[in-house]
Amino acid sequence: MIVFAAIVPHSPLLVPTIGKEHRQKLAGTTAAIAEIEQALYLSKPDTICIMAPHGSRYPDAFSINLAQKYSGNFKAFGDFSTVVEAKGDFLMIDHLQRKLREENVPFTLTSNEELDYSFSVPILLLTTHLTNWKLIPVSPSMHDGKSHYDFGTQLKRILHAEERRVAVIASADLSHKVTKDSPGGATPEGEKFDAAMVEFAVANKPDQLFALPPDIIENASQCGYRPIMTLLGTLNEINVTPKKLCYEAPFGVGYLTVRYDIV
Repeated sequence: MIVFAAIVPHSPLLVPTIGKEHRQKLAGTTAAIAEIEQALYLSKPDTICIMAPHGSRYPDAFSINLAQKYSGNFKAFGDFSTVVEAKGDFLMIDHLQRKLREENVPFTLTSNEELDYSFSVPILLLTTHLTNWKLIPVSPSMHDGKSHYDFGTQLKRILHAEERRVAVIASADLSHKVTKDSPGGATPEGEKFDAAMVEFAVANKPDQLFALPPDIIENASQCGYRPIMTLLGTLNEINVTPKKLCYEAPFGVGYLTVRYDIV
């Protein structure tokens, strides 16, 4: 059953060994993630299902990475010592793939023990005190937001029927064009996208996010829309209390941190 849900950013600057000189500018986000880490621990999950945008993905199919164990590192960002490890929830992934294929969902399995940073960052920051947990790594497709929401509702029907306790996490950065400090400079689409996500993702109002014009979604230069829409789908018809913990963009990339407590 689903026992906890959250949205967290995945910037490598949140890793203490990488973002040392930037920690103060990220104080709001790091405090929010610390709160989610504690709440996640108290929810006692057996399995964490992470929806993240930068793994192996297919334009026309959702995917889950199936492996008995996973590992991730931050060598690309100058940290050659930190490693994250996780065990795959082989049995639950098998349940998922069987049910999804029975329902003719456009879905495929991949198999890669190496995790990219959009999985590794939340695992590092959120599992400090957890033991004996397992991972389900989910990657989006290039389908629209409504398709990802519907995919999330299909995941929810399966995960919520399991006896094991499941936490669902959207690993998601927002616009990379939201302020003058952004890599591509500020754009109206970036500002509008982040404003919509902060208002409607926090309030768990997916219908408002379906209505976002495609040019805003794509021209915002973001990677969080599809993982967040999938997460909101997993909360369909579940009574949750959303809590916005932080939104900030100190380096021109929007970082949103939200927890959804299952009531």
